[in-house]
Amino acid sequence: MAKSMAFADHIPSEIDVEAASQLRKVLASIVDDPNTDNSLSLVDNEGKPAQVVLTHAIAETFLNVLRLIQNGQGFHLIPHDAELSTQQSADLLNVSRPHLIKMLEAGNLNFHLVGTHRKIKAKDLFEYMKARDDDREKALKELAMNDVELGLI
Repeated sequence: MAKSMAFADHIPSEIDVEAASQLRKVLASIVDDPNTDNSLSLVDNEGKPAQVVLTHAIAETFLNVLRLIQNGQGFHLIPHDAELSTQQSADLLNVSRPHLIKMLEAGNLNFHLVGTHRKIKAKDLFEYMKARDDDREKALKELAMNDVELGLI
C-alpha cells in the first residue's frame, strides 16, 4: 500500500495535476444548477458500480480543491471548530505574529487563553477574514467610483 501524502506536505506532481484536471472537467460538466443535486456513478476496486449523490455545495468544494491541485498548489483543510495558534492565524492572514498579537489585544479578533497561549477559533478567523475582504471590496468600489466621477477612467 502506497504511503498517503497530503497536499499540505507536498506540491502536486504532474500526474496529480493531470488527474485533477480530468476530474474537475467531469465534475464541472454535471454541476450546473445550484438548486439541483447531481448523481455521480463510480466503480469500486471490485468493479461494482455505486451511485453517489453530489450536492451542489459538495461539488463546488471538490471543484475548488481540484482547481488548487490543477494549478500545482498545495493546501490545508481547516475545520471550522479547529483552534489555531497565533502563528497559524498570522500565516493565514498573511501578517506577522506580532501584528496579529496587537490585533488580538485591540479586540479586533476573538481569542481565548489555553494556559499562557492565545488560541483563535478557525470560525472566528474565517469570519474576520470575510469581513476584512468585504471592507476591502467596498473600499475598492468607492475608489473606482471616485475615479469615474473625477474622469480619470
